Amino acid sequence: MKFRTEIERIALHKPIDYSSRIVTLGSCFAENISRILLSRKFCVTPQPTGILFNPASIERSLRLMHTRHRITAEELIEADGRWLSYDFHSSISGNNIEEATRNMQQATYTGNEALSDATHLIITLGTAWIYRRRDNGVIVANCHKQPATLFSRELLDVEDICSSLRSIMEMFTGDVIVTISPVRHIGDGLVDNSLSKALLRVAVERIKSEYPTRISYFPSYEILIDDLRDYRFYGDDLVHPSSQAIEYIGEKFFEVATTPACQQLMQRIERIVVASNHRPMNPRSEQYRDFCQKQLQAIASIEGVDLSKEKEFFEHMLQINL
Repeated sequence: MKFRTEIERIALHKPIDYSSRIVTLGSCFAENISRILLSRKFCVTPQPTGILFNPASIERSLRLMHTRHRITAEELIEADGRWLSYDFHSSISGNNIEEATRNMQQATYTGNEALSDATHLIITLGTAWIYRRRDNGVIVANCHKQPATLFSRELLDVEDICSSLRSIMEMFTGDVIVTISPVRHIGDGLVDNSLSKALLRVAVERIKSEYPTRISYFPSYEILIDDLRDYRFYGDDLVHPSSQAIEYIGEKFFEVATTPACQQLMQRIERIVVASNHRPMNPRSEQYRDFCQKQLQAIASIEGVDLSKEKEFFEHMLQINL
């Protein structure tokens, strides 16, 4: 007897492994993907310019990083004592112009360096709705709670989205994994949110046909909507997926995005990470000393993965065990 409909597993064109260098861009769900990858010790640079919701802003952000764009004071606005940019998330800002430009410049440089070494780019598309400045016609990544009269609200069509994705493919020559955020943008209204997600999905499928060996689609949106399909898998706001749903989507991601050999190594790494988070009842016992030595041996047997934090922890615990 079946009680749920699971999404068909479709392997990615080029799986990720522990030699991969990954950059994530996009909506707040991209942060969840980054956190899952980082917790398994993959090499990830998460969203250098902060959360980005629409394809046009993701394209613009990538271009700022690709060209190492020089941030100027003229690009900034002041709001509630903070200096911000319409191209960056509010988390990348400053208390004064100098601090803001420095933080934003560092973000673009960090992104440029990460992208130059990256093998994979993971993009999470949140919405096809955009806000455009009325004074110069430029699409903003974040309105920063400025008056609504400063912007016009518009819906990107499929070709607009495809154009942004094509530009991204020209700037980044590695493999691209695209997913659509399962977060419901209720600020757009549920009907407009549904329209937005549909446009994004059609555009991604069209671009996949143009770059059949370089773009893969991972169905985050469909897993939550069609597989889990229950409000218990949402947070209290009934908008964002719950931690349980995020972990489930992460498991499905690793099933299709990694090789069996990588999954086996990941399990070994997870055991070490879990062990480092364990706090013993008696850290000075001989039993715990043996435990720490075994963990250090396990760490030494793994090459090419940064387990320095865990190694430092177990070495410290051995020192206090003397």
